[in-house]
Amino acid sequence: MPKMKVTIGLCNMIKTKTKLLVTALSSLIATSVLAADFNFKFQSSDPSGVLNFELQQDWADRVEVMSGGRISIDLLPTGSVVKHTETLGSMKLGILDGHITSTSYFSGQDPAFSLLGGTVGAWSDPDQLLQFMNFGGGNELMTELYAPYGVHFIAASTTSLEAFVSRVPLDGVDDLKGLKMRAPEGMVQKVFAAAGAAPVNLPGSEVFTGLSKGVIDAADYTAFSTNHAQGMHDIAPHPVYPGFHSLPLVDVSMASKKWDMLPADLQEIMVVSARDFANRITNTLKRADAVAVAEARANPDITIHDWSAEERLKFRAIARTQWEVTAKQSPSARKALDVLTAYLESAGLL
Repeated sequence: MPKMKVTIGLCNMIKTKTKLLVTALSSLIATSVLAADFNFKFQSSDPSGVLNFELQQDWADRVEVMSGGRISIDLLPTGSVVKHTETLGSMKLGILDGHITSTSYFSGQDPAFSLLGGTVGAWSDPDQLLQFMNFGGGNELMTELYAPYGVHFIAASTTSLEAFVSRVPLDGVDDLKGLKMRAPEGMVQKVFAAAGAAPVNLPGSEVFTGLSKGVIDAADYTAFSTNHAQGMHDIAPHPVYPGFHSLPLVDVSMASKKWDMLPADLQEIMVVSARDFANRITNTLKRADAVAVAEARANPDITIHDWSAEERLKFRAIARTQWEVTAKQSPSARKALDVLTAYLESAGLL
């Protein structure tokens, strides 16, 4: 009898240890699968320390919370792994899993990226761009354009309208004639030249010096709040706000292979969180601009110029001539412009 009790006791002990071992192994396997499948490396086109990157990091953190820890995104600042112009190709090679970047950086790959990424003169408010992307065919265009690169387009975002800094009053298109101004190479320079301005290529780091020394009279630079914080309005007291010329498309995308690994519920979390990010960043930057505008208006030495709807339409019509030039450079650019102009016309923006 005692011998039987010992045998039963040993069997129970073995069963208990076996259950514990199975549980531990199951937990270990589940953890290793999650770490292997859903830990993603994304690169931003913004440097660390700026507001844009902080808001992008907030998105990555929210994805982890919303997914219950099933997705972890390691967001890296610009240039950490590859150049900002190389993130598209790096995803197909498996170097990066995703990016948050300005679409126009890939204009060299296809001119359609130039049209969609920075449609000069098209938008007067970030909401207009996001409405086109979400409801006017823009998201579908980006999905189609990225497919050959093995990249899945998740959602569109943007920043705030880039303001215009000027030493002289600018109230409309006629005031651009002969204006010595800084503008980046590409479509922006071409549009301003078509409007009669004299654009020059000047690095962003030299804009303040160029304005203060009279080398240039105006500049396509960045958001109003950034310009104000950097003291631009002290030397160029005639800013144009809201901006009339430039608003970048910023896309959140990832390698198609990695996207396809995600179950449907996690794919939905990625989409919803990215659209929420677009809302958060545009409204945060709008608020920063509003505070800076209020400070500028309280300064009697600064005059803010807000172009009328008629003047904005004039500039848009000039820009459209350069859109057409770009559209002739590839079939996808032609299609992108057709979809874009159809939307602008339906919205009364052309």
